[in-house]
Amino acid sequence: MPLSPFDRLPPADQRDAAPPTSPVVISVPHAGRDYPLSLKTALRVPLAALLPLEDRLVDAVARSARTDQATIIQRRARAWIDLNRAEDERDPLIDEGARGVAPVQQSAKLRSGLGLVPRRVSGAGDLWARRFTDAEVTARIVADHRPYHAAVAAALQAAQARFGCAVLLDLHSMPPLGPGGTRIVLGDRFGHAAAPRFVDRAERACTEYGFSVARNTPYAGGHILERHARPDSGIHAIQLELDRTVYLDRKLHAPGAGFARVVDLVQAILAALADEALSTPLAAAAE
Repeated sequence: MPLSPFDRLPPADQRDAAPPTSPVVISVPHAGRDYPLSLKTALRVPLAALLPLEDRLVDAVARSARTDQATIIQRRARAWIDLNRAEDERDPLIDEGARGVAPVQQSAKLRSGLGLVPRRVSGAGDLWARRFTDAEVTARIVADHRPYHAAVAAALQAAQARFGCAVLLDLHSMPPLGPGGTRIVLGDRFGHAAAPRFVDRAERACTEYGFSVARNTPYAGGHILERHARPDSGIHAIQLELDRTVYLDRKLHAPGAGFARVVDLVQAILAALADEALSTPLAAAAE
C-alpha cells in the first residue's frame, strides 16, 4: 500500500544546536502518536488497544524539561516500529522477512511478542489481521529506525567532541509497579552503559524530589543503551522510566496534578548529568 501524505511526515522531531551547548542528549523513542493509515488498515483490534504501547505523553515531559540539550523525539507510534529493538529482532509470526531463529535463541522481548514490530499487547492479544512482507518491514527500518539512531549517534558524537564527555538520557514511562511500589527506575544495563557516578547523581535527584527509585529492576535498558553507550570512550547512557501515575491523570490519558513536579525532576536530572559530565578532567580539557 503506498504511503499517504500523512505517512510521509518526518518520523522524528529533532532539536539541537550547532555546536552543542550541553553534553546531555535526550532521546524519547516510545511516545509517538502518529499512526499511519497502512498500520490502521492492518489491525485486527481497535486502535485504542495500542495505547498501552505508548509511553503516554512522556514527550511532553521532555519538551517541558528541556533547556539546551539536543533532543530526538520519535513521532511514529511504537506499534509501527520499536526503536528500542535491534533491526534483527523481527518476529517470524508476523514478519515474512524474519530469519528462522529458534525461539530459545530469541530475546525475551521478541518471544513475548514485543519485537521490532510488536505482535501483541497486554489486554488485547494479537494485534494484526495479516503478516507483513519483508519489503514493508524493511521500509520501516530504512525510513524510521535507522534515521533515529543516526540522529542520536550524531548528537552524542558532537557533544563528546566538544565537551570530552556525553550523556544520553533515554526517557520512557512504565505502568505502575504496584501500590506503594517504585516510581522511577534507572537503567544502565547493570553498569555497562554508564559510569556509576552518573547514575548516582540521577538517583540523588530522584530521592531529593521524594520519589522511590530502583536501578535496573525491572528495566535495565534496551537496544538504545546497548547501541549507543560507550563509557570507555566518554559516551554514557541511562534509561529513565517514570511511573505514569505520577504525571498523568487517573485515566492515564492527559497530564495530571503531578506533571509539573515530574518536569522539575527531569530538569534536575538533566542539570545533574551535565554538571557531572563537565566535572571530568577530560571535559575540562575540552573546554
